[in-house]
Amino acid sequence: MKIAPSMLSADFGRLAEDLATIERGGADIVHLDVMDGHFVPNITIGPPVVRALRRLSSLPFDCHLMIERPQEFIGPILDAGAQMISVHFEVEPHLHRALSMIRSGGAMAGVAINPATTVEVLEDVLSETDFVLVMTVNPGFGGQKFISSAVGKIARLREMIRRQNLEVEIEVDGVIDPSTARAVVQAGAEILVAGSAIFGQKDPVEAIGRLRIAATTDVT
Repeated sequence: MKIAPSMLSADFGRLAEDLATIERGGADIVHLDVMDGHFVPNITIGPPVVRALRRLSSLPFDCHLMIERPQEFIGPILDAGAQMISVHFEVEPHLHRALSMIRSGGAMAGVAINPATTVEVLEDVLSETDFVLVMTVNPGFGGQKFISSAVGKIARLREMIRRQNLEVEIEVDGVIDPSTARAVVQAGAEILVAGSAIFGQKDPVEAIGRLRIAATTDVT
């Protein structure tokens, strides 16, 4: 199980310091949300910021492209130093091509799916995928509640991966905190993206530890 703090919840005025903090706290991956103001209502960071942060960390960078035309950004994001890139099923009609572009650039290729998208749409593309990002909230909107039906979706996806005998990781993003982490891990998630559960806490280093314990400890 890997923890990927989301820099979207960090202090944008001190990204370098927050990045150093999560690295010190034992984070496994850095999650970076790239938003265009079209697919989702917010606008966040792009390749220049990814490139600047890349010089400051040795952790793998996971770039979640929440944008309408992801193929136009795959090259620049790869050049900026991403090791993982996910594109949304909902906006990419040429999914095999996009995944091939990511893999040929030397990064892990992922497909992200919104809460209303069933995992069964991935049946024919799983073999071209290194990880699937399951959203447990609707992307781009703050203050949402965890969509509990996502737990069953994660379990179905894990079974699909098992049936095809593939090594595809399941990543989960959206209200991941100590109260939800264990359920998604038990269902089959291996990468937990957490924002306010880490950066919204008084001590982010301690928060990473609490989340890891909550995700891996059986509740009796």
